[in-house]
Amino acid sequence: MGLFEKFKAGLQKTHAKLTHEIKRIVTRSPKLTEESLEELEAALIGADLGMEMTEQIIAAVKKAYETQGSNGVDVFGVASAEVARSLGSTPAGLRKQEHGLTVVSVVGVNGTGKTTTSAKLAHRVQAEGRTAMLAACDTFRAAAIEQLKLWGQRLKVPVVAGADKADPAAVAHDAIAAATARNADYLFVDTAGRLHTKHNLMQELQKVHRVMGKQSPGAPHEVLLVLDATTGMNALNQAREFHKAVQLTGLVVTKLDGTSKGGMVVAIQKELGLPIKFIGLGEQADDLQAFDATQYAEALFSEKDV
Repeated sequence: MGLFEKFKAGLQKTHAKLTHEIKRIVTRSPKLTEESLEELEAALIGADLGMEMTEQIIAAVKKAYETQGSNGVDVFGVASAEVARSLGSTPAGLRKQEHGLTVVSVVGVNGTGKTTTSAKLAHRVQAEGRTAMLAACDTFRAAAIEQLKLWGQRLKVPVVAGADKADPAAVAHDAIAAATARNADYLFVDTAGRLHTKHNLMQELQKVHRVMGKQSPGAPHEVLLVLDATTGMNALNQAREFHKAVQLTGLVVTKLDGTSKGGMVVAIQKELGLPIKFIGLGEQADDLQAFDATQYAEALFSEKDV
């Protein structure tokens, strides 16, 4: 299955709902009425594209109708082009330090798929011929440590873990030391899940990052926030709060294959200006895909059924 097919299959629920609504609106009346514009706006907001992106698409559709008339307007094409343009056409890969270890902190609330994402990122790096290690810094949940160890065994990625309830900053410190000693290219740090509203937990995350910076200059070099697409626009609140507490460098959006709210990717990127680096389209190790704005937009608005 090619990348575009994976995008289309992953975005099937969002695509089906969105295209069904747009087709219904467009075919009912060739003219662009206030009523049909309102319905189109509701369909786009329903897919969690966000108010700003929705208004941008509506404005572009109006302009197309004014210049081309009702017969020549491809609403799907207009919407797809606006989304792709908004997201930017250059894929944003993982940062890499010019020399030595690159430390990647993987953050987010519980249940978004942080642990799995950390392992999948390590798998991607190794598939590209680089070396990776994992750090189990979610020390509050013994299950998270075990889960990461299992992924490590399965993917043949070394895992540094402390005892249950160990200080996560100490584990991060030891992991950086171990990864540096082994000349690893990347260290992916699975941090504890925390509610974005809990100030004390955010402070602890900041402490973990400070310890990383003392151990390796500039670390963490990449801070990726993992968001669950099924939470829709609530993910935007999470992104706002995490970005305030720790300077995020990019986003990973998981569970896109299980939601009809796949447009939230656009809304978050539009507001925060953070690059979406990867999206999760399934359970397998290679189902974490590098984000491609053009293919995402096409998969979202393609008229052909998936």
